[in-house]
Amino acid sequence: MATFRIPPVLRPLTDEQVEVEAAGDTLGSALEALFQTYPDLRSRIIGDDGELRRFVNVYVEDEDVRTLEGLQTTLEPKSSVIVLPAMAGGAR
Repeated sequence: MATFRIPPVLRPLTDEQVEVEAAGDTLGSALEALFQTYPDLRSRIIGDDGELRRFVNVYVEDEDVRTLEGLQTTLEPKSSVIVLPAMAGGAR
């Protein structure tokens, strides 16, 4: 099973879990398994078009999946996945 590292901003949607595991041969299938347990995560990670949201970066073994195969990126049984939503802010 892949291990997903959950950032603080998304932890309220995973019962405050820092890491969660999900089975799948690809990032997309592992995310679908993750959404079965934590359905509120879907809208924060996947857009209406079924693709990763533009402002969410996902890394498999420290590689940006957008430079790999996106949701079709192959996962190994012990893959480490980091989900990192972009943060916005600024000075007034």
